Amino acid sequence: MKKYLTIPNVVTISRAVFLPFLYVFMYLGMPMFFLVSYIVLGSTDFFDGKLARWLRQVTPIGKALDSICDLLFYLSSIWFFYYLFSDFLQPNMPLLWVLLSTLALSFVVSFIRIKKPMMMHTRILRLSAVLVYFLIISSFFFNTTYFVTVVIMAYIIGFLESILIFIKFGHVDPDTTSIFALLKRDNYYEENDTL
Repeated sequence: MKKYLTIPNVVTISRAVFLPFLYVFMYLGMPMFFLVSYIVLGSTDFFDGKLARWLRQVTPIGKALDSICDLLFYLSSIWFFYYLFSDFLQPNMPLLWVLLSTLALSFVVSFIRIKKPMMMHTRILRLSAVLVYFLIISSFFFNTTYFVTVVIMAYIIGFLESILIFIKFGHVDPDTTSIFALLKRDNYYEENDTL
């Protein structure tokens, strides 16, 4: 048990443990507490991975925890955005349903191909998570209707890429940067096998 209780894993788990406070601040109409807490919790998604690499504590359990906490945080972010800024979301509702369907399909495909639902951390999906984070923050200050469209499209592209990765390659490291990196790797091995 002690080997799983690493600093990066504690930082990751804190994202899920303190997530209910965001709901409390949102429902009690405490926007400044919500905003500050959201900024702090969202930053854990950046720091847990950096800490894991810096401390050389990257583990399969850490990657799984990160995926679970990311899913909880970013699905909650959709609800937060809907509750707090529905005017900015309404024009994008059809796209949001496409996004949620694509997310569900990526879990189904990963379950079929590798016998477990898995969330990838490709560059596109990492970028999308950063965009959601800044979307919520900037929505306190600006009309972000078009920003919502960009974020949703980025996620759809990211989940479609994940689906293609699962279909073509099956089980891969969740931190795979892109399908192009996998194709390049396969081409490298094919070229060296023929020598």
